[in-house]
Amino acid sequence: MKVSLDQNDRQFLEQLNRQGASTVPEICDSLGVTATAVRQRLVRLRSAGFIERELVRNGRGRPHHAYRVSDIGQRELGDNYSELAAILWQELQTIEEPAVRAHLQQRIQEALVKRYGRDVDGETVQERIAQLKTSLQERGFDVEVDETGPLPILRERNCPYLELAQSDPRICEMEQLVYEKILGSSVSLTSCCLDGHHCCEFVTADQGAVTVPLAKSSGSTTGD
Repeated sequence: MKVSLDQNDRQFLEQLNRQGASTVPEICDSLGVTATAVRQRLVRLRSAGFIERELVRNGRGRPHHAYRVSDIGQRELGDNYSELAAILWQELQTIEEPAVRAHLQQRIQEALVKRYGRDVDGETVQERIAQLKTSLQERGFDVEVDETGPLPILRERNCPYLELAQSDPRICEMEQLVYEKILGSSVSLTSCCLDGHHCCEFVTADQGAVTVPLAKSSGSTTGD
């Protein structure tokens, strides 16, 4: 599962990245915090792969450890595509030819089906929604499946496209269609963060068997 950084961890990584390989005392000086606090954060971020440690030997002095942001950490710090995604989506809507615009939107939808539904192949909706939950969690989505009611509910605790959806609510409709194709069942968006709810809830129509693996067939139509 992808590990997401909270704001304090991100600021810690950004500072370490700016100053380069550093010892614990050097990090303490730059951040103005205790060695205990620094070591606790270093242990956590190293276990997640965001920081790496190296043994440094300088002359006759005692070897010491220095910490630097790993390649994974570098990618995490640069993993902020929300503004670019919003610009690209807005530019897509300005395409004057309706057929071209619709074709590109369909390709985006199919790409999302292929990406999120790649490992979704269960025979029932319940199996497929559990597999979809795992697929989304591996990509950093905060999701869960609620099976306490008559129909399973896929619940997103945080909207993954909030900034984009705020400028164009059609993103929510596309997400709903993507889940329908992956699950092979009609899906209703019964709660939405855009409407002030604390989460987005997608309710499937039934728990029966799925006769056609739509996620697989949709992915194959892209020609990729």
